[in-house]
Amino acid sequence: MKRVLIIGCSGAGKSTFARKLRDITGLPLFYLDMLWHKPDRTNITEEEFDAALAEMTEGDSWIIDGDYSRTLAFRYRRCDTVFFLDYPMEVCLAAIKGRVGTVREDMPWVEEELDPEFYQWVLDFNRDRRPVILDVLSDVGDREIHIFHSRREADDYLTRLKNGGGAV
Repeated sequence: MKRVLIIGCSGAGKSTFARKLRDITGLPLFYLDMLWHKPDRTNITEEEFDAALAEMTEGDSWIIDGDYSRTLAFRYRRCDTVFFLDYPMEVCLAAIKGRVGTVREDMPWVEEELDPEFYQWVLDFNRDRRPVILDVLSDVGDREIHIFHSRREADDYLTRLKNGGGAV
């Protein structure tokens, strides 16, 4: 495990999982939200994003936290391990509501209120994004793919990894 993708719906806990995995493995961690979003709540261009992502994935080892379906196939070709946090919608919705007003390492600003458009994006994730992810993951190749359906499954994996047990 040297080039890792952590994907899933917003609110699934990708960034929390990524930080824990970084702390266990020592791999450098990159947040796609920090790349895409500027502190003034604007975004860089897709061209700038793609160039920075290409440079980021040239490294020998990394963890990339973020879904960003437009670039998933590109990142997938360069990774050796994927963690898909495939949690129930209720879990993700509760988490995005709960993080309003919280300073986060993975975001360049504090969300002061829940954006209705973002909330709808999360509601539509299973219909619109999840099938794309599952399609990409169907080409396993020589990758390790871990799909967790609960925070407990993800935490149990990290505990085993920390204790030297790795994947089951």
